[in-house]
Amino acid sequence: MRNLILILGDQLTTDISALKDADPKRDRIVMAEVRDEASYTNHHKKKIVLLFSAMRHFAQRLENEGWQVQYYRYSPKSRHNSLFDVVQAQVKKFSPDRLVTTECGEWRLDADIRKWEKSLELPVEIRLDDRFIATKDEFARWAEGRKQLRMEFFYREMRKKTGLLMTPDGGPEGDHWNFDADNRRKWTGKPPAPAPFRVEPDRITQEVIELVDKEFKDHFGTTDDFHFAVTPEDAEEALAHFLDFALPCFGDFQDAMSDDEDWLFHSILSPYINCGLLNPLGVCEAAAQHYYSGQAPLNAVEGFVRQIIGWREFVRGIYWLLMPDYARENRLGNTRKLPWFYWTGETDMRCMHQAIDATRRNGYAHHIQRLMVTGNFALLAGVKPEDICDWYLAVYADAYDWVELPNTLGMVMHADGGYLGSKPYAASGKYIQRMSDYCSQCKYNVAKATEEDACPFNALYWHFIDRHRKAFEGNPRMGMMYRNWDRQKPDRREALLTRAEWLLEHVEEL
Repeated sequence: MRNLILILGDQLTTDISALKDADPKRDRIVMAEVRDEASYTNHHKKKIVLLFSAMRHFAQRLENEGWQVQYYRYSPKSRHNSLFDVVQAQVKKFSPDRLVTTECGEWRLDADIRKWEKSLELPVEIRLDDRFIATKDEFARWAEGRKQLRMEFFYREMRKKTGLLMTPDGGPEGDHWNFDADNRRKWTGKPPAPAPFRVEPDRITQEVIELVDKEFKDHFGTTDDFHFAVTPEDAEEALAHFLDFALPCFGDFQDAMSDDEDWLFHSILSPYINCGLLNPLGVCEAAAQHYYSGQAPLNAVEGFVRQIIGWREFVRGIYWLLMPDYARENRLGNTRKLPWFYWTGETDMRCMHQAIDATRRNGYAHHIQRLMVTGNFALLAGVKPEDICDWYLAVYADAYDWVELPNTLGMVMHADGGYLGSKPYAASGKYIQRMSDYCSQCKYNVAKATEEDACPFNALYWHFIDRHRKAFEGNPRMGMMYRNWDRQKPDRREALLTRAEWLLEHVEEL
């Protein structure tokens, strides 16, 4: 055998670099469902079903195309509990000339694989993941010499590089790079949100659901109503469904939240993009075509494209630039444990309950629920970054360390001292009221701050502002908040801080 080719669970495409110039007759592919990767965190049951089923479908496709594939199915009795165990067994059996793989998305596993050459006594070739627009080195060159990194400026470079939404003279469509200011409408029920795209589980997926219910029964979430795509064809159908039925309204309502709707106008394509079933650049090109054909407005298409070639590429660059030290950042000195209701949804705070319950049922919540509800509460309460980062990694079907860690540690928790974001995304209950109808269904009163039935976000917000004054008072984007705080009467400030202290001491009771 010439090459043993390792394909990971988030590399499910025949266009992966590990397969470039591969020969079905001389090379052998290995894929594996292993305990160490499935259980190193409390992965959502739907995430495990999605990946195991998509992996099995992909392995079947490869075999049908004439590839030699060794596929290890999950078994609690397996002697091969890690990817190294699997690869070592194949190396001993077939004595390949070398191991070939595409760079993985997690520093932990990447560091492990880079030791294999010595352990296996075999050349290990790790190829670039060319599904991303910017290489790690390209991002590092862009970041060099900058005290702070801002996604907006990197995003513009990615627009120029790809030509997405660019005019023939080299400027942005609509004469603006960013239409975020046009993407903040509250949704009041009209236009109606489209039904989510659904795929009924086939035999392979049903087998995986049964496996997960048996072997991962203590993991977060449920396998009930599993309807994710697990093949490229079905993922393309999910893309088409989004473009036709949701993209036209996505821009206006991308920051909106609803008590009655889990999905609204969001694409729910990130699980497919992040595991390889969809190509990110192809997805953006399809969205851009809907703008040029008059099927979707520019603010919707630009906002969607920005999420993929802007934030997605940006956080990956930061991850590989700063790891492994980045994972230990805690510049605000947070020490509080993650409240248990993050795992159960059992809280009277309606916004938190709805966001966590949707996450439990779906393995998904959109970016504003993650940032401004569950993330905002963790920030205001001073939760340890390690705890909330592990939660985000566990509970979402699209979560991988490279994308989750910078988003959570940097953007949500501001634990990196502002390296990723210029200000903390802290907000009182008024923001949640402005962007949702949660507050009308809540036990707590968003119009109050110090009373027993007052929205907890309100007092906690001012407590956050007060206790981190030294860190943020000099921030130009925070000055107004401190002026507002200082203008309040001393007894009002004292009442707010007293209420917040009580909330922090009784957080599990909220």
